Amino acid sequence: MKKITKGNFGYISYEKKKRFLITLILLAVPVFIFVTAYIYFGTNKTLWSILAIVGCLPACKSMVGMIVMFMQKPTEQQIYDEIAAHSGDLTMAYELVVTTYDKNSYIDAVAICGNTVVAYSSHKDTDAAFAANHIQKILHHNGYKADVKVLKDVKPFLERLDSMNEHKASLEADIPFTPDERYPDLSRNDLIKHTILAISL
Repeated sequence: MKKITKGNFGYISYEKKKRFLITLILLAVPVFIFVTAYIYFGTNKTLWSILAIVGCLPACKSMVGMIVMFMQKPTEQQIYDEIAAHSGDLTMAYELVVTTYDKNSYIDAVAICGNTVVAYSSHKDTDAAFAANHIQKILHHNGYKADVKVLKDVKPFLERLDSMNEHKASLEADIPFTPDERYPDLSRNDLIKHTILAISL
């Protein structure tokens, strides 16, 4: 199973498989301990049984993450291909589940160029205004005064990508930027992307 990192197309499907396998392994270990101890001692009233029960806790935690990921519907290949064809030289991220205490927002794709951040979500339950406001607040808190919009229709999003590519130089001009000493190789656009990835599953 080829590793797909967060922000790349195919991440949701990859995470579903990965989290399922991890949860399965974490569940198998305490079950193996319990069954083996029961066969050997002929009773479940041993310290090994307690160890097996405590050993279920990591599996339960992993299962919660797995269930959350299984609730997400990945971006369709056709939509990704269409967006990728218009992405040009923009800094892009795909298949993000932006999390808050109140709700999660699925973002099919996000484009970053200077102070402009535009995203697209095909999920009907994603509140575009809420997601845009949350991402913008997080970026402002981290020192990036970017305007964020989340669109629900793909056609305007593709048109916006074309416009951003056409005016890329002017959109990125005259923006003060001090490289982050923790990530000296990342550009301002990359750091904005990194911040958005940090608040996503």
